[in-house]
Amino acid sequence: MTESTANLLVELFVEELPPKALRKLGEAFASVLHDKLTAQGLTGAGSSVTPFASPRRLAALVTNVLPQAPQRAVQHKLMPVAVGLDASGQATPALLKKLQALGLDAQAVATLRRAADGKAETLFADTTVPGATLAEGLQKALDEALAKLPIPKVMTYQLESGCALPGWSSVQFVRPAHGLVALHGADVVPVQALGLQAGRVTHGHRFEAATDPITLADADSYESTLASQGAVIASFEARRADIARQLQAAAAAVGQGARPIEDDALLDEVTALVERPNVLTCAFDEAFLAVPQECLILTMKANQKYFPLLDADGQLTHRFLVVSNISPADASAVVGGNERVVRPRLADAKFFFDQDRKKPLADRVAGLGRVVYHNKLGTQGERSVRVAAIAGAIAQAWNKAMPGAVDGPQVATAAQLAKADLLTDMVGEFPELQGTMGAYYARHDGLGDVVAHAIEDHYKPRFAGDALARSNVGLVVALADKLETLVGLFGIGQLPTGDRDPFALRRHALGVVRMLVDKKLPLDLNALIDAAQPAFGTLIADARSALADFIFDRLAVNLREQGYTAHEVDAVLALRPQRLAEVAQRLQAVRQFAALPEAAALAAANKRVGNILKKAEGTVQPVVKAELLAEPAEKALANAIQTIAPTAINMAASGQFTQSLFLLAELKAPVDAFFDAVMVNADDPALRANRLGLLAQLHLAMNRVADLSRLAQ
Repeated sequence: MTESTANLLVELFVEELPPKALRKLGEAFASVLHDKLTAQGLTGAGSSVTPFASPRRLAALVTNVLPQAPQRAVQHKLMPVAVGLDASGQATPALLKKLQALGLDAQAVATLRRAADGKAETLFADTTVPGATLAEGLQKALDEALAKLPIPKVMTYQLESGCALPGWSSVQFVRPAHGLVALHGADVVPVQALGLQAGRVTHGHRFEAATDPITLADADSYESTLASQGAVIASFEARRADIARQLQAAAAAVGQGARPIEDDALLDEVTALVERPNVLTCAFDEAFLAVPQECLILTMKANQKYFPLLDADGQLTHRFLVVSNISPADASAVVGGNERVVRPRLADAKFFFDQDRKKPLADRVAGLGRVVYHNKLGTQGERSVRVAAIAGAIAQAWNKAMPGAVDGPQVATAAQLAKADLLTDMVGEFPELQGTMGAYYARHDGLGDVVAHAIEDHYKPRFAGDALARSNVGLVVALADKLETLVGLFGIGQLPTGDRDPFALRRHALGVVRMLVDKKLPLDLNALIDAAQPAFGTLIADARSALADFIFDRLAVNLREQGYTAHEVDAVLALRPQRLAEVAQRLQAVRQFAALPEAAALAAANKRVGNILKKAEGTVQPVVKAELLAEPAEKALANAIQTIAPTAINMAASGQFTQSLFLLAELKAPVDAFFDAVMVNADDPALRANRLGLLAQLHLAMNRVADLSRLAQ
């Protein structure tokens, strides 16, 4: 830091902030504050910001902050010379009035600068203005930082009489604010916010602070003072790291390879709930382990914010970790309290599980007819019928391509029962367990692992990177479920718009793409969409073309994210390849072809051929009459096409995409010679038609793997 700078601390002390939003609130507050100070010239070179966020405070420490921004040179455009000066060069009343508004007088006329501005010569005044003081600049930055906070929900509250600044009686903010600190070095910066005047006083832990209130000596001692006097770890990241360390240490103390469940969202939320974390080990009755572990884990995480402990094999143990906000000498009361609290939650889960198993899944299917899925698409019962029909069509197509690949009866059973667990008590309490509980209940009903896995897996992939279904039966039902959603919602016009995608159709489309590509399924995309449409009857409009475009658009985005260039992706997807499993091979072939010395010329020629054929009258047939080949160059091209094209086309059809494109590279010389020597649009209609037919043959041969014209720069 230079001699004239100091670090700046700003803290807003509030009531408990919403835990799921705390991290973003802290980062946004610090980021905007620093950006706005920098924009006003109040930060020096190398200035940085450190965010702080705890349940009851948002704060930022900005380094290298100036007490006043440097003065700035300002150029004022006044008026045309002809308006500002009379014939003798003296200032006109209009110019004097303009100068007076800038705080200048007639003596400034001699210093005015003339410069061309468009067609007129214009007068400019160059002045310097003092930079903003820190108090002025911080007030603006603080106001904007608070205004731009990503507050999930605003509340209105009344200020205490005697504590409010003049003009303030009520405030709208995420939570009631009770204190404001602004320190530049050791000096208080006189700013205000939310009816509060800045000072140097803050507060620590509600129960364990050594001193309350806490008077801060300067900005630099903020974090250490809160830790020593306030029993608060102010930094969100430091607190999060401390919790993670304590969780690992507590698990290691349990032994036998125990480890806490990994959940970044839960770790963030717990970090936002405590000011000085203290991890404690608790236990529950081992009898509850008879309940599916997903149920126990979910209730402990969602309702109690506990970290269940898994053993070395990933199975749930009867121990769990609690992140307490207090550190008593004897923690037995805290441990006992948490153990008492979790017991009824686990008992509820056991009750739901026991009750649900009394009724087979098959007996619940009829009840789906009373559950509304969509007001235009009917009930979950009607939806299940459609999914089953689509799944049957997919299974039939797959078995036709690969006999015996899919067990049809198991597909029918899994598709019929896939949504039945929506009517169970467990899924009613924990919707996140849909599919998972269906699998448990299917096994209990004696339906076997294949059907059970298919019921659980038909929601997969739920998110980017999620696993796919474990069996072919599961893949068929998952494809059917996603296609039913896509075809149905496209058919009633419920398309995603901008950032809005309430039915997660982009995710469903990517799920279809991933299954077809990653599992190399021998299924054509359009055929799948066509198979899904009849399941709706006349309920929806035909949106098959729009849906196919949507899926290819999602595929294109996904491929570009994988590192393929826009030219490569456009070239391959322009042909709308129906076997999506082949797309990656086609892309690799195009990439290798593009590296050949002949590639650029062939791509340009292909683009030229395409343009010629588009401009031709009527549809050009790829038919050539040998007797009409007049020029040596067109004869040579025709011979080259007859020699090379059949082999290249067969290679492309058999999946030898790279070899096919490399063979086409041999056409460069005859193609170049043709365009150099032959006039395609000849005056003779028969000759012109024959040459267009020759180009049509060339175009068909060259565009079997990709539209090579898309590679032309």
